[in-house]
Amino acid sequence: MIDGHIHIERGAYTLDWIDQFVNKAVEMEIDEIRLLEHCYRFEEFVPMYGSVCAYSEYVDAWFHRNAGAHKLADYLELIERVKCYRVRNEQFPVKIKFGLEICYFKEFENFISELTKGKGFDFLLGGIHFVDDFAFDHKAEHWAGLDVDKIYRRYFEDSVSLAESGIFDGIGHPDSIKLFGHKPSYSLSRCYERLAEELSKNDMYADQNSGAARRCSKTAPPGMDEELLKILKKYNVKIITSSDAHCPDDVGYKIKELNSLIERV
Repeated sequence: MIDGHIHIERGAYTLDWIDQFVNKAVEMEIDEIRLLEHCYRFEEFVPMYGSVCAYSEYVDAWFHRNAGAHKLADYLELIERVKCYRVRNEQFPVKIKFGLEICYFKEFENFISELTKGKGFDFLLGGIHFVDDFAFDHKAEHWAGLDVDKIYRRYFEDSVSLAESGIFDGIGHPDSIKLFGHKPSYSLSRCYERLAEELSKNDMYADQNSGAARRCSKTAPPGMDEELLKILKKYNVKIITSSDAHCPDDVGYKIKELNSLIERV
């Protein structure tokens, strides 16, 4: 089993911290973990977020509390240390990959490519976290008075652009827009088809993610919408299970259930 989306941001860049994720993975019978950081954690990516900060005082305050904590070189040094340790000692009982979760903004495609090219990441995971600068997954009350149909439409348009960009290996939580239970008035079948077509064409995987269910169990079921899963499978899109853990205790969260959902549809 794979847990393909695990954030390490809440601890220091040390082997001891990585060991905590490894130990939990062993406990949860996980064979492979994919560790990553949100790109905004690095000062090099901060310029991408000017418009989203300008859109909302809440996001502006959140961003400046959390962003730019490291330089990308700090993370690359940790990755190299883990790889060297693994070669010397063969101590890790699970396979470890390192990557980045990158907020997708179409106007910053070249910027992202230049920052990540040749850095040696095992994977780059693209994610939609803002729709026309609206941070849709922060607080449910921020949706008040907004056009749900328009937000959904733009969300999937951006998701297709992400897949078309050629930058990423996978797309993270491809329908996390449903986090707080909002639904559009129209069928999403064509949106799902367009996204699946592009993911398949660009040999990208989709992230079957339990993070939304952990955050909002009353409004978000584990993993993707069943229809989306069916369509991804129809287009032979690879699907990788993930917990979206932000601490060691959450590693492996509902991974077995996510696998069962994939097999069932």
